[in-house]
Amino acid sequence: MLKKRSIYERLISLLQGASWALVVVGATTFFTTLYPFGLVTALLGAFIGSLGGLFFVVLFEMAHQQSEKLVEIKKQTKLLEKILESQNKENL
Repeated sequence: MLKKRSIYERLISLLQGASWALVVVGATTFFTTLYPFGLVTALLGAFIGSLGGLFFVVLFEMAHQQSEKLVEIKKQTKLLEKILESQNKENL
């Protein structure tokens, strides 16, 4: 069953995809530009070209993790409130 996702989660997912596209475009551009200077230089340039996109991939992955953490904390809070409520009823 598919779970409902908020607009925030969808936006993060979209931005993660765009970040991966930036990694590919940056690496490809730097590689093709620097290939005439040698393979090692081109590979190093491709790595440097992909760093900007990789930074955003990590950033949006952290945002996604925090979003999942918030959902779990909300579930745990509801469960703890139910437990506390049931204990209060037993004590009365």
